[in-house]
Amino acid sequence: MITLTRILLLTLYFEPDIGANAVIVTELAEELVNHGHHVTVVTGFPHYATNVTESAYKGKIVTRETSGNLKIIRTYLYTSSQKGRFLVRFLNYVSFNVLSTLAGLFSGRQDIILAPSPPLTIGLSAAIIGFFKRVPYLYNVQDINPDVLIKLGILKNRLFICFSKGLEKFVYRCAKHITILSEGFKDNLLKKGVPESKLSIIPNFIDPDFVKPLPKENDFRIRLNLQGKFVVLYAGNLGHSQNLEHLLACAKSMADEEDMVFLIVGNGSREPYLKARAQELSLANVIFLPFQPHEEVPQIYGAADVSLVTLKKGIALDSVPSKLYTIMASARPVVAAVDRGSDAWQLVEKASCGVCVEPENPLALQQAIIKLKEDSKQRREFGENGRRYVVDHHTRKLIGDAYHDLLTGLIYEK
Repeated sequence: MITLTRILLLTLYFEPDIGANAVIVTELAEELVNHGHHVTVVTGFPHYATNVTESAYKGKIVTRETSGNLKIIRTYLYTSSQKGRFLVRFLNYVSFNVLSTLAGLFSGRQDIILAPSPPLTIGLSAAIIGFFKRVPYLYNVQDINPDVLIKLGILKNRLFICFSKGLEKFVYRCAKHITILSEGFKDNLLKKGVPESKLSIIPNFIDPDFVKPLPKENDFRIRLNLQGKFVVLYAGNLGHSQNLEHLLACAKSMADEEDMVFLIVGNGSREPYLKARAQELSLANVIFLPFQPHEEVPQIYGAADVSLVTLKKGIALDSVPSKLYTIMASARPVVAAVDRGSDAWQLVEKASCGVCVEPENPLALQQAIIKLKEDSKQRREFGENGRRYVVDHHTRKLIGDAYHDLLTGLIYEK
């Protein structure tokens, strides 16, 4: 039996970036190292929280670091606080992909490449590096692009849309294998002509030893003076996908609930608009916090009575929010405002860990929150069910084992 020893991991985000993708990819890399693989990471300079490169990396083009048994090569990429603009996003991706491709080519010998999206262009980098090094690549689909970008209206130009769809087909065709998060993702790719034999469903995961049930009245609550409050939490990206203006409308309609607080933790392209809108609506029951250090995550989710997953209409068909697993691991009930029948909706129902409502419906969101506020027994049961489900199906060890088996099998076939 061949043991895979050398993996090149291409990723836009990696620790110390604190976004969901950064955490997932970092923990997956650590699990692969635990299986005995030698992992070289090629990634961008840390920038996720503010979309501005951290000061320690300014003026540099490439750095080489080590973290435990991981070798990490970081490259320059264009950043701007105006993350929502298409041109900024385009330059961010292009600058990263050009330099990461060069870094990957000179990163030493590997047996296989692992390329998690987004962006879609990372698959192009993997194809180029794989061609010159004569090694295959495994492409991991975290969001189905360009579908999501088109639905959000970020990608409008017909020429760019045509190019992106052509690039998507190229990436799928050249990949040795493709991992996807769900049955919904599988159906999408099958309709695009990807052979079923080329697809494996490996969902995202959570470390239940890190995110675990904690007392609600913890230090995080105390620092925010939220003792005795009913806390409705949204934690994550404040972008176009998340549909948070409807959460603010819900908060406005519940302004008379004096013991209720809506806590929004995160950064993103829509942050200035959302804060201005909250001020216009005089929302004294809404608190905004920037992204917090990763070590604070268990207390943040533990401080919640109810946690939210919200997505713009249509987006949940092409995306599975990883925050859902974090909520479940924290043993808190979830209210998911997502498309009916989407993978996220089905997961909540299957795990019996919360309530699903149609997206872009503040009244339905309000009713779900009120119902859970009035039923502490139901909140506890949903929380316990969610925790039990992720421990049984979505731990980092289980998913790490699945990637180890797949990668080893692919190199054996080479």
